[in-house]
Amino acid sequence: MSLLEYALLSVSTLFTLINPIGISPLFLVLTERFNDAERKTIARKGTLTGAVTLTVFALLGTYIFTLYAITLDAFRIMGGIIFFRSGIRMLESIAPRTRSTPKEQEESLHHDDIAISPIGIPVITGPGAITAAMVLSGQASNPLHYAILLVSIVLVLYVTYWFLRGADSLSKRLGMTGMRVIQRVMGIILMVIAVQFIINGVTPVLESVISSAIVI
Repeated sequence: MSLLEYALLSVSTLFTLINPIGISPLFLVLTERFNDAERKTIARKGTLTGAVTLTVFALLGTYIFTLYAITLDAFRIMGGIIFFRSGIRMLESIAPRTRSTPKEQEESLHHDDIAISPIGIPVITGPGAITAAMVLSGQASNPLHYAILLVSIVLVLYVTYWFLRGADSLSKRLGMTGMRVIQRVMGIILMVIAVQFIINGVTPVLESVISSAIVI
């Protein structure tokens, strides 16, 4: 995979899974009791939490593979399944429970600092994004790939921060219909990426089985 291809894959996958447009309404709901200045602070702390989380998993992804004897192909298939489920939810405009549970919403009403949880984790950095960081880390074949992945994480979280800061105006301009249309389009893109991940994981396994059968 060329550097450009890897960069495009990293940015598109992370952006689609984090889904800044889709989480903007949820951010508005969770921060409705705060003023504009406090919302900006929460958005900044939340995206910083997300960036740190994804960076840790991106850097430790290869070591986790080695420690638990996990093959990249197996993780691609598993990651593809998770991505596909997330894509279906986005396509149907269903907010996943892993993003905001009733307990997390209740806690947000009693604690001033909700930036780390649930905003940072799991609203911004859900299991899909974490899985993506690990899968992309496993696909990195040289230091430049790792550098591109880290830059992609920072870039996507930076864009996410500005989406959250402008959540109010974005919601008013697009309206509920516009937000749902964009969310569904991103869901379709995510499902296509998921299918490709599964194909990339299954193909080497099938080739290995066929090769073994021919030898026998």
